[in-house]
Amino acid sequence: MVRQSNEMVYQLKGTLKESKPPIWRRFQVSGDITLHRLHLILQDVMGWTNSHLYRFDIGGTQYSIPDPVEDAFNELHFVDSRRTKLSKAVPHEKARFTYEYDFGDSWEHQILVDKIQPPHPGAQYPVCLAGKRACPPEDCGGIWGYGELLEVIRDPTHEEYESMMEWLGGSFDPEEFDIARVNRWLRRSHQTRRPKRPDVPEAFRQAFESEDRRR
Repeated sequence: MVRQSNEMVYQLKGTLKESKPPIWRRFQVSGDITLHRLHLILQDVMGWTNSHLYRFDIGGTQYSIPDPVEDAFNELHFVDSRRTKLSKAVPHEKARFTYEYDFGDSWEHQILVDKIQPPHPGAQYPVCLAGKRACPPEDCGGIWGYGELLEVIRDPTHEEYESMMEWLGGSFDPEEFDIARVNRWLRRSHQTRRPKRPDVPEAFRQAFESEDRRR
């Protein structure tokens, strides 16, 4: 939620692992947000569409939304990200942890805690400070599939060029990053309840609405 806060502010840098040149974002959030809220902010900051599952790996502990059915048959048990605050899970500057989005494509992000500092008077959070390069398209096959996609669209003579451009909607600039647009989306989507979107998994939508009710 966009707010003035007496809580400490975390300045984070998220970098998509194995991206060359690196795809990254630097942004600030209140330390009192939950890890689930951080997931939603990362989706907006990076440019993902919140269409898949996620997890955080912090010091070997896995955080996400537990599924009671799957957990009964799965060796990987999640701590509930909706009930875990960022400041409790990551209390120190310079800490690093992993955020994985989409277990199929396995988009892994390294998150670095740049700074932990008092909020600036009048400032609202979350806010994106800087970044480089576009977010890869969803469902393109992970970081290696994205590399192949870039090879295709850089060569108009490639046999898959036309079909790939059609799949991309006609255009895609891997160098584009519009910080003003990111901050508009952050203000809109974290100031009030996020509007329902058909591409958001129902479990995540219910979790978000449940968190809003608790606030």
